[in-house]
Amino acid sequence: MRLVVLGATGGTGLEIVRRAVEQGHTVTAFVRSSGRLEPFRERIAVRLGDLLDSDELGEAIKGHDAVLSGFGPRLPIAKADEDLLHRFAVALTTAMRRAQVRRVVVESTAFLFRDSIVPPTYLFGRVFFPSVTRDAAAMERVLVESDLDWTIVRPPKLTDKTQNGSYRVREGHLPRFGFSISRADVADCFVKVVEDPATIRKVLGASD
Repeated sequence: MRLVVLGATGGTGLEIVRRAVEQGHTVTAFVRSSGRLEPFRERIAVRLGDLLDSDELGEAIKGHDAVLSGFGPRLPIAKADEDLLHRFAVALTTAMRRAQVRRVVVESTAFLFRDSIVPPTYLFGRVFFPSVTRDAAAMERVLVESDLDWTIVRPPKLTDKTQNGSYRVREGHLPRFGFSISRADVADCFVKVVEDPATIRKVLGASD
């Protein structure tokens, strides 16, 4: 597939690029700065631009089959970025409609699983990361209300462990005792999910 990776210089984004290339996909990374992508220079296309600019984003997406987004705010979140994910979702859905590309897989957060008791993700998110929880929920609403073929992946705590492939995926729920998952395994999940039509318009929990 011809894939556009957003947030490609972040921890999850770099792993998505790596995994997509390993699986033989054609990858374009749309980023503000390309420095961290230097190890992939020979194998991917890099396009510079602003993720919040729907015109620039649409031009980057045009001609591709799908978008994979590991984009997210840096912690601690600055006051000006408290609605960053919502603004990103508006720009992304607008850009994809203009580019006539429908398939998108987006990373969100397990904080939005209200029924998760072990671990108590929603309570933890509301108490300790309220702005992240609100903004991620706003981002998801924009996607869900769009006509795109979206899949939302909600991981719990992300780690830098190597990929082991033994992670669990559950539709509409976080796997029980799903306390963490490596960014490499999230990336593997993304690359598998984007080709699976059964996951379209589904929210997935993924964890070790």
